Amino acid sequence: MTEKIIVSACLLGVICRYDAKMVGNQKLLNLLGQRSCKTIPVCPEVAGGLPTPRPAATIKNGDGYDLLRGAATVCDVTGRDVTQSFIEGAKKTLEVAKANNATLAILKERSPSCGVRYIYNEDVVVAGVGITTALLKKNGIKVVSDEDFVQVARNRARNHI
Repeated sequence: MTEKIIVSACLLGVICRYDAKMVGNQKLLNLLGQRSCKTIPVCPEVAGGLPTPRPAATIKNGDGYDLLRGAATVCDVTGRDVTQSFIEGAKKTLEVAKANNATLAILKERSPSCGVRYIYNEDVVVAGVGITTALLKKNGIKVVSDEDFVQVARNRARNHI
């Protein structure tokens, strides 16, 4: 059976980042190409109804787990509360993962949606997870950052030489 992997669409070269810049991760693409897998691109922020480009946003007063509990918010640089869009995007990403029986997600580090180990919290990089990461993990889906996936694959290749 082919492994199905949710991947942040921006990492696959889709122009969906807040600043509309292309940030495709060629190392990640190469590694995924070596696996027998199907990649399923998602952008939780776009899925939640936000446009591209859009003002940058950060989580205030916590991380993705706090957002799920209602104890934090997501605001963009204009001061607009976009929490509901981020929550909706996380829910839609989970629906896609479940519909495709995905057991792994590779997401963009430092994103308020997708951060796996780090996020921006009031414009400072801090330890924490994005809301999509939190929701996927709560539902039993393994989540790794693009940076960790590339590093682990590199280490495995070194150890097999």
